[in-house]
Amino acid sequence: MLKKTTDNCIKSLILSALLFSSCSSSTFRIFHKPIVFDDEREKLSIEYLESRHGIKKDRATIQPRMVVLHWTAIPDIERTFHAFYSPTLPEARKSISSASTLNVSSQFLIDRDGTIFQLLPDTVFARHVIGLNHCAIGVENVGSAKDPLTRAQLKANENLVRYLKTKYNIDYLIGHYEYQKFIGHELWKESDSSYLTVKTDPGKGFMRKIRTRLKDLNLKGAP
Repeated sequence: MLKKTTDNCIKSLILSALLFSSCSSSTFRIFHKPIVFDDEREKLSIEYLESRHGIKKDRATIQPRMVVLHWTAIPDIERTFHAFYSPTLPEARKSISSASTLNVSSQFLIDRDGTIFQLLPDTVFARHVIGLNHCAIGVENVGSAKDPLTRAQLKANENLVRYLKTKYNIDYLIGHYEYQKFIGHELWKESDSSYLTVKTDPGKGFMRKIRTRLKDLNLKGAP
């Protein structure tokens, strides 16, 4: 009788442990941390769509066809958020102000521990990738070449892309460093052919890993 009672207790403990493990496993969540999107930012975004992409709209919206992954080159979440927060470019970004005074930003920002923050609604325009902003959801990751993206960020990017794929007709997943390969493609829209910058983010190794994880989605890379 004692052995049977002990066996039942052990089984109960094992079942409880399994249930606790299942309940305590990481859950996909997006936390809202909005940057300023006021009349000024929308006006500048609408102007950017027309002057840079040749698209005339009454509202600063996009039709997502791709996700572009970035790294911030800024070492922490709050400084990155502050850099994106204002509608206009800071003095430090004068090198790209000739194209527009609209500040750079992205729809999503992922911290080193994999926490996902949403800065703008999915389909609101953000300036983050030359020639493709009009159809691209941007995902910034806190990191750099010196501080490569983490395993937690890899998992978070996978979860986020899977989530976005369920909502939109996403065909492409690219790293920021691949954007110039779209020159001449039907999606490429940039009024100034000389307006190009060299990028390395988010790293070729990171893109190999994320594509392996998302192989089942059959997303296209750069042409």
